[in-house]
Amino acid sequence: MSRIKLTAFIAVTTITFSCGRNQNNKALDAEMPAAQKEIAIADLKQEEETIHYENGFQLDSTRQQQEPGDKQKQPSQKQSTPPVKQDWEKKIIKTASLNLEVKDYNVFSTSLREKLKPLGGYIAQEEQSQSDYKIENSITIKVPVDQFDNAVSQVTANTEKINEKKITSQDVTTEVIDTKSRIEAKKQVRLRYMDLLKQAKNMEEILNVQSEINEVQEQIESAAGRIEYLGHASVFSTIHLTYYQILNSSAKDSDKPSFGTELSNAFKTGWSWIGDLFIGLVSIWPLVLMIFSAIIIFKRSKLQKAKQISGQA
Repeated sequence: MSRIKLTAFIAVTTITFSCGRNQNNKALDAEMPAAQKEIAIADLKQEEETIHYENGFQLDSTRQQQEPGDKQKQPSQKQSTPPVKQDWEKKIIKTASLNLEVKDYNVFSTSLREKLKPLGGYIAQEEQSQSDYKIENSITIKVPVDQFDNAVSQVTANTEKINEKKITSQDVTTEVIDTKSRIEAKKQVRLRYMDLLKQAKNMEEILNVQSEINEVQEQIESAAGRIEYLGHASVFSTIHLTYYQILNSSAKDSDKPSFGTELSNAFKTGWSWIGDLFIGLVSIWPLVLMIFSAIIIFKRSKLQKAKQISGQA
């Protein structure tokens, strides 16, 4: 009989606890829009998974995907997460500026393109101009960094004159490492905000936390874009090349305007100067008015003095 009473007591206690728990859950569901919170978290996770970076750098190193074969592996002991390895490989941006005079423009242009192919280079930008005096072309060449010196040597070979040759190097290794470290710190901040998002109790808190997460995400993407740019710039060096051929050396001074043109320009300049003078006088009209009034007063006083002298005589 006592066993039956004990069983009945346990059943009543369980039912009472379940009813109280259901009522609490219903109250919490009414206060917190859980569906909205789950959607916000899912959107952030999806946005996070769509971002990728070059040079073997991943945005979120704390999230690791496990292959199907790894699920069957049961490690004997818990393994600690390995520290993030920094890429200390030198990243140097090399740039060259060349100005060349060539004997034959067309031959040099064809030869230049043939030289770039085996080097793995390409022309990123080109601008050509021509006058009676010369024909000129300004191009921007991208070559792999390990072929930079070879490319400069081949470009400057067999030319009439080297007017300018300037080579600069910029080591951006430290900037890349620092930027990656800042991204890792921003990722930790983002994870803490995501934890706060899960603990949000109303829509206002969700929007506030999500706004902070979006701001941190923008900073991460901006820093990652900088790393991508520096990585590409250090892989491909830049050569700014300007080469020209003189077509008619006697036409060098032909651009000088004729006497009639210079006379016409002088008239235009004179009218422009008069207009500027008039505008200047208008801008100081109070001073002009004061001077004009002073002159009138001076003349009147002088005239009165002359009348007084003549009357006394």
